[in-house]
Amino acid sequence: MSEKFKINCMKKIIQSLVYVSLAIVFFAACEKDEAKDTYINGTAPVLTATSKDSIALNFLTEDNLGITFNWTNPNYKFASGGSSQNVSYTLEIDTTGANFKGANKKSISISKDLSAAYTQKAFNIVISDLKLVPGKLARIEVRVIATLGAAPTELISNVLVFKVVPYAPPPKVPVPTAGTLWVTGNAFASGWSNPLGAPFVTSQRLAKVSETLYEGVVAFVGGGNYKMIQENGVWGTQYKKLTGDAFSGTLEKKDADPGFDGPAVAGNYKISVDFQAGTYTVTKQ
Repeated sequence: MSEKFKINCMKKIIQSLVYVSLAIVFFAACEKDEAKDTYINGTAPVLTATSKDSIALNFLTEDNLGITFNWTNPNYKFASGGSSQNVSYTLEIDTTGANFKGANKKSISISKDLSAAYTQKAFNIVISDLKLVPGKLARIEVRVIATLGAAPTELISNVLVFKVVPYAPPPKVPVPTAGTLWVTGNAFASGWSNPLGAPFVTSQRLAKVSETLYEGVVAFVGGGNYKMIQENGVWGTQYKKLTGDAFSGTLEKKDADPGFDGPAVAGNYKISVDFQAGTYTVTKQ
């Protein structure tokens, strides 16, 4: 066997050993990286609140603090150590007994923070998604869910139960104080009569459907305009057009012009006035 052949063999053996060593280092590094991403455990966040049994909600104090929720860090642990820097939280609110599976459950995403504060107005808006009846006592449940990345790291807190009495937001336009509403103007056969006499005091009166909705079918003569009066014979508490046209728009309570435009084509039309939304519609019948 020549010396040159021996040298070549030794080179090949050394190269093979280098490749094997590199492979061992590579797989060891892979195993280490894999261990780095291995989720071990965490502690479910503990949820507390500034209110114990009930949450005060009142239109008169709606800018006051309603409630603050606080929760603890879940202290996620991985094979490489602890990691709770990029935790995301979801605050869940549902009616008692729905087990957070209700069709109207409210879920609020909160990134990294360990608290969430709401004014009475803000929380009243939050729970409006639950379709609770304004003015009626209801019971709700609240919990927080922590997650970290795509790993199976969901941790669910304890559940807090509260009594609430939600309120309806005030109407955008003040409702008629006496519960009555008429229309008058040259868009009708009555002309600008105020007070309205028979038969217009009846035929041009809008019915009170609810506290904030008035409707009625009236006969328009075609063209002209009109005002809405809540007291027959009084202009000072009238409603006028704010924006819009003959068929829809917004209104305000003000003794001023302009009035509402009457439809160009004569006929019977249904007038609907929604004081909650501050809007009116006129629909051909």
